Amino acid sequence: MAGSSGTSPRVAVLMGGPSAEREVSLSSGRGCAEALRGEGYEVVEVDCGPDLPARLADLHPDVCFNALHGRWGEDGCVQGLLEWLRIPYTHSGVLASALAMDKTRTKDTYRAHGLPVAESVIVTRAEAMAAHVMAPPYVVKPNAEGSSVGVYLVAEGANAPPRLSDAMPATVMVERYVAGRELTCSVMGAGPQDRGALTVTDILTDGWYDYDAKYKPGGSRHVVPAELPKQIFDACMDMAATAHRALGCRGVSRTDFRWDEGRGLDGLILLETNTQPGMTPTSLTPEQAAVCGIPFGALCRWLVEDASCDR
Repeated sequence: MAGSSGTSPRVAVLMGGPSAEREVSLSSGRGCAEALRGEGYEVVEVDCGPDLPARLADLHPDVCFNALHGRWGEDGCVQGLLEWLRIPYTHSGVLASALAMDKTRTKDTYRAHGLPVAESVIVTRAEAMAAHVMAPPYVVKPNAEGSSVGVYLVAEGANAPPRLSDAMPATVMVERYVAGRELTCSVMGAGPQDRGALTVTDILTDGWYDYDAKYKPGGSRHVVPAELPKQIFDACMDMAATAHRALGCRGVSRTDFRWDEGRGLDGLILLETNTQPGMTPTSLTPEQAAVCGIPFGALCRWLVEDASCDR
């Protein structure tokens, strides 16, 4: 890919932003910017705010590398802006981003493609605190956030429903808790020339796989490739690829699973698909790519080369 003037392509790395996942995005963005410079790109780091359209108009980037996480950056909003500006961008487009960010609609899509999910309902925040919406154990979480921000685990035998933070949205998802191992699988594109599903990671923690476990050094341990029965490993790979295609994803996605090994294949369910996987030093997707022989710089380069506009 050559820049518009025949020089090295100019890549604007979009990072930060106003979401609850700002700090993770800044970490992802800085790491990706450094890697892309190592690959020979001209890189500008952009901490995103309301002035983003004007800044991009001044910068004239050839590509935007979307390292934003959470609302506005991962839910179709910034994707729509980049479509309007006709700037190619990495990762999924408007529809896939919005669809995957909404956990209920994601589950509807999974079901339509024969993918297994946990029972869940959408209720108001007040209803979730007034009484048990379903028999414990269950999980209460925002319907449209990521990185385990604001996730409450209500243990079996709990006498009272959770007291939710004031930061939780007006409506929340209450989901049946699925016991078992935490597994994840990344997908690099879905076309015949793409890598498809990479491998499966088994995520080991001392407790709940929350925000700290995901992003703090030592918060979790990763076994990659996961040591699983071949049937389960292959099912994760197939289901992650199916989820990627069903949601209309492009670029890289990562689908998370729970597996109750006592139930065999019936114990495997999909939790969610992340269209903007973390790209921090402890992140799962870069680790999986490396195990598959794709260094971090090459992964970032592939994303830039894969960048496009939907329309």
